Amino acid sequence: MKKTAALLASLTVALGACGTERSVPPPTSPTLSSQAIAGCGTTNVAQGKAASASSTENASTLDARFAVDGNPGTRWSSAWSDPQWIEVDLGAAQSICQVTLQWEAAYGKAFRVEVSDNRSTWTQIYSTTTGTGGTQTITPATATNGRYVRVYGTQRATSYGYSLFELQVFATGSLLPTSDTPDFGPNVTIFSPADAQATIQQKLDSAFNSQLRSPTAQFGAQRFAFLFKPGTYNNFANIGFYTSVQGLGLNPDDVTFQGSNANINVDSGWNYGDTSNATQNFWRSAENLAVVPTGGTTRWAVSQAAPMRRVHIRGALALGPSNMDYGQGYASGGYLAESRVDGRVVSGSQQQWYTRDSTIAGWDGGVWNMVFSGVQGAPPQAFPNPPHTTLATTPVSRDKPYLYIDATGKYRVFVPNLRTNAAGATWPNTPGTSIPMSQFYVARPTDSAATLNQALRQGLNLFFTPGVYHINETINVTRAGTVVLGLGLPSLIPDGGVVPMQVADVDGVRIAGLLFDAGTTNSPSLLTVGAAGSHINHAANPSSVQDVFFRIGGAVAGKATNSLIVHSDHTLIDHIWAWRADHGNAPTGWTINTAETGLIVNGHNVLATGLFVEHYQKYEVIWNGENGRTIFFQNEKPYDVPDQATWRSGANGYAAYKVSDAVTNHEAWGLGSYVYFNVNPAVRADRAIEVPRVPGVKFHNMVTVSLNNQGGINRIINDAGAAVPIPGTNTAPSSLVNYP
Repeated sequence: MKKTAALLASLTVALGACGTERSVPPPTSPTLSSQAIAGCGTTNVAQGKAASASSTENASTLDARFAVDGNPGTRWSSAWSDPQWIEVDLGAAQSICQVTLQWEAAYGKAFRVEVSDNRSTWTQIYSTTTGTGGTQTITPATATNGRYVRVYGTQRATSYGYSLFELQVFATGSLLPTSDTPDFGPNVTIFSPADAQATIQQKLDSAFNSQLRSPTAQFGAQRFAFLFKPGTYNNFANIGFYTSVQGLGLNPDDVTFQGSNANINVDSGWNYGDTSNATQNFWRSAENLAVVPTGGTTRWAVSQAAPMRRVHIRGALALGPSNMDYGQGYASGGYLAESRVDGRVVSGSQQQWYTRDSTIAGWDGGVWNMVFSGVQGAPPQAFPNPPHTTLATTPVSRDKPYLYIDATGKYRVFVPNLRTNAAGATWPNTPGTSIPMSQFYVARPTDSAATLNQALRQGLNLFFTPGVYHINETINVTRAGTVVLGLGLPSLIPDGGVVPMQVADVDGVRIAGLLFDAGTTNSPSLLTVGAAGSHINHAANPSSVQDVFFRIGGAVAGKATNSLIVHSDHTLIDHIWAWRADHGNAPTGWTINTAETGLIVNGHNVLATGLFVEHYQKYEVIWNGENGRTIFFQNEKPYDVPDQATWRSGANGYAAYKVSDAVTNHEAWGLGSYVYFNVNPAVRADRAIEVPRVPGVKFHNMVTVSLNNQGGINRIINDAGAAVPIPGTNTAPSSLVNYP
């Protein structure tokens, strides 16, 4: 058959060494489907860009470049074998929201579409084994950030190769900027060992002294994060409200406080001269550093929402207020994890405390509820006298992600691996993954929720710098493995009653270091993990919620029906404090800062380690999922109950911890619930814990207390356990070792 040269160019394929030809019809222009991703553009960003392929039948007429030239009469065609691929370099990262393939008659039956920013790690956005040929428009669920797009075929539909008239790529608007050396904003101060000791000390002191005897600092907008590059520092860091002190080494010993003036410290000196009261030492942290304490002891007299993680105390650690280490003064709850204390830990006046996956030289003291899991050197199991609950290992755990700086001066986030039956800290050489900061969007308080969602659609992780963020639309985390990390207690306040953050039911999302502060219009919840009714096995890579705090009132007259709802199976809840405020800068009261429940768990196989939930108005924890486990629970019932009838009709109040009647397996260790009904001391609760009476539901080491005998609890769990207050005593606990 004879053809003109022009017809040959547009309607035939030279079949390489075979020397035969195959006629093909010219394609029609594609009709794009409606854009499923908001903001997806209509400009083909692949047109005219550099393209390459695994093979080509004829470099002069069927090269990869002809699939991106914008001419529907030219094409790429591969060799007649599997697998084959074609790839386009977009020239710069794009937020890819749609890919259109115009197949010639030789199309892919099984193929996948992948995106990469480095040509070595690829993210799959589509795959099929039942390709239909023709024009295929591929719209992923969310936009994916990448510079390279690849179509990778694994099975041909015909005996010929793979042949594409056009590979078109569409993207959203301009990408948000990222950097491996980002500007963390004005609330973050980064120190180097080369900085003058006096300069560092002045900045530390200025932040702390601004809060001394301040009536508003506890609920203020100030936020401080002090980051220390690897090296040694002879400085004394008083850590106040909304202040974080963190080392930037890969391991804690890379940053060491050592010298004649070296220590980190939390005491009660700020509290209007009442140096014995640390019960309001909230919202602060120390992380990823070592301390050789001047005088041999580091003081960490904190209460809730004040974690100490990945810290090496090369001395002793005192957890009570100044000069009050042996039962004097007041401190109420704390959390220590992934740390080493070379000396002894003196708990002093701490009423309850949880330590996880650490190594200590020994432990002295205990008031009501001291819990240890995976702690080498922990005291033996002895509850209730002394009140020590000790588990040799933590069933499932994972270190919190953390920021560090590498040898080239670039910032990265280290994401530790999952552990089972863990004991002791993982460092040095913690197993895990290092993510460059260029894969994070560094958020500022001026960013809108729309910008944060754009970053997520772009395939980025989120890094919240310190400050107060107003959220007027839900932040939707939909990509598996996304890291959402806060530095310096960033506060997220929902406006207009929105749910500020939702996480899809996907693997391995990490939410850490955030404070959700309810807005003045009621939100149905503040954080939701997973989808209602969905039960996907995430055992190998669960999502986790770590050092995440929820506040209903205090800063503003906030309202939220629920704080945290967990639908996803296998989720790790590792240190949360859900708190309905009993005091604050804004008015608080029974009808002012309203909230029903702090935590609802609907997922199966969920583990909570370090669960603090206080003052909610109905059941404070509701556990509906099977095979749930809790290690350490600390609770105070609402102070401000007006009277029995207002709280609940038909029963005396609500239990703090409710396992739903349909649950057949649940286990918990080390639980404390306390009452202080100071508005109406005549109010009583029927019980602290309410569970179904089945063999698979087991509770261990429980305690209840009536603080200053203000109100009472009739039973500890169901109908078991003595009532408080105990006649003839003041604030004496009632304990129960096992149920049933």
